[in-house]
Amino acid sequence: MDQTDLPLTTRAPAKVNLTLRVAGRRPDGYHELDSLTAFTAGEGDGVADGLSLLPGASLSLTVTGDTAVEAGPDDDNLVLRAARALQQLCPGLQTGRFTLEKRLPVAAGLGGGSSDAAAALRLLARLNGLAADDARLREAAAATGADVPVCLAARARVMAGLGEVLGPQLTLPALPALLVNPRVAVSTPAVFRALAASPLQAGSPPAMLTPDVATEAGLRRYLLAGWNDLEAPARSLCPEISEALELVQRMSGCWLARMSGSGATVFGLFDDQAQAEVAAGRIHATWPAWWARPVMLA
Repeated sequence: MDQTDLPLTTRAPAKVNLTLRVAGRRPDGYHELDSLTAFTAGEGDGVADGLSLLPGASLSLTVTGDTAVEAGPDDDNLVLRAARALQQLCPGLQTGRFTLEKRLPVAAGLGGGSSDAAAALRLLARLNGLAADDARLREAAAATGADVPVCLAARARVMAGLGEVLGPQLTLPALPALLVNPRVAVSTPAVFRALAASPLQAGSPPAMLTPDVATEAGLRRYLLAGWNDLEAPARSLCPEISEALELVQRMSGCWLARMSGSGATVFGLFDDQAQAEVAAGRIHATWPAWWARPVMLA
């Protein structure tokens, strides 16, 4: 590889669960779900972490950025877990020094760590000449975490099962949105414990892997008929989520407000991007300590 092309860089966009249905609890304690997911789009900083890889003799990671401290110890980061998982599958894999710039809130329901891990796999694939659809990338992603496989391509699609069942990539109509996080970390295991889901039943309705969302009307119908099963238990643990939802719902042009993942980030969907930008300004004015970003989802 031409050294002038190094270090390799990529963005790790936020993942937003537009819908999230928990089908039930498996005998092993894990939960099966289905979720229409989308990602923050754009080539600028937008709403994404940044990751770079400088090839070298040993694997390492440095974490910088606004939320680096909240991300925890570098040696336990999902970036390194993903790289090590791929090393196990690809003897002789070239690695190097990763630098991760954390911009996304941590433990926020935006899949930040999973998106970082998927970004690491994409960079390692580029460095080692692995095809984007190489089965070893998917295997390493699944071994790293339930949300990592859907983050590999970082395009809208339905994820189901434990995260390993992926529908085809979907092309969504323009989807202006506002993401709001009240700067409160929420424990995903605690939310699932509060959910107290029923055991998974035989014949549970399968995930709709190819929903009718190609048109604005179809997408709105699908989303308005959906929900997030984790929203109620998360709100019981973190009242700030309810406050954020109510604030977003009141914004002009917002036609849907919902929590993403296990929280505490909520999103509002708007008629146009200008309304989302105005709403972000109003959130900042009302709650300056909160994190609020207008985005486009894809």
